[in-house]
Amino acid sequence: MTTYVFPGQGSQIVGMSEDFYKNFAIAKNTIEEIEDYSKINLKKIIFKDPNNQLNLTNYTQIAIFAASLCIFKTYQNEKGLNLNSINTMLGHSLGEYSALACSEKLSLKDCSIILKRRGELMHNAVEPNKTGMAALIGLSSSQVQNIIDQNNLNIKIANDNSQIQIVISGSINELENSKPAFLDNKVKKFVKLNVSAAFHSDYMLNAQKELSLEIDKLNFLINNINIISNFNAKTSNESMDIKESLKNQMANKVRWTESIKNLEKDGENKIIEIGPGKILSGLIKRISTNFDIKSINTINDLDNNL
Repeated sequence: MTTYVFPGQGSQIVGMSEDFYKNFAIAKNTIEEIEDYSKINLKKIIFKDPNNQLNLTNYTQIAIFAASLCIFKTYQNEKGLNLNSINTMLGHSLGEYSALACSEKLSLKDCSIILKRRGELMHNAVEPNKTGMAALIGLSSSQVQNIIDQNNLNIKIANDNSQIQIVISGSINELENSKPAFLDNKVKKFVKLNVSAAFHSDYMLNAQKELSLEIDKLNFLINNINIISNFNAKTSNESMDIKESLKNQMANKVRWTESIKNLEKDGENKIIEIGPGKILSGLIKRISTNFDIKSINTINDLDNNL
């Protein structure tokens, strides 16, 4: 069976999914439906972005979600894809919400509203330009954690993306102070990310607590599609498991490497990435060479995968 994966923040680009919107009624209807639920002019932000809002967290998340959903709904409709033929879905950070909406475990309305709120809470969690994130290339999660412990660094692993790509979170000063320790331990690259805050860290705890109250109110639907959790990398289709994962996701690291390894252990070997960019495809290839990986983010990709 094919597993579907959905990207998170950082995959956004002006014009994403616009070719789907212009050529398929179901794509147009999907984005406009999410606009109605979120009360945000997504077409303006996604397709034109005249006010540079696409990189603001309170808009980025719902925008990527809308782009991913419109692509998946088009693919599903054109291919005649039955959800009962899907065993597993997963997403990276906010992409987990895309997986929940595409699997219909959460309604499009509920997912749109909760994801808009998630973006707002994360955007307002800390003062602008006080915290951030950096990508470390060339070190594993265990190596990074050892360097953090040995040097008493006040930073945290936010994303375990692959065996050679780890993202850390902390204050701007703490990130800068940590750089020499990583350079001394032969990190190949230390790249500050263009994000507004230290996501998946303790800086998000208050926002996570507030969002948890909203997640508790959600009604999850029952079906046979498994979701692999960002929080614990475990596979489940139980509503309570998924809800608890979401409640803990925002302030804890994304266990992407572990998630993909568990997917491999489950015997899955075919993956399609749905949404803007091909970031996840690249990460998965670094984690394992045993997957047949394709991505769909343009109409040409769609034609090649029907």
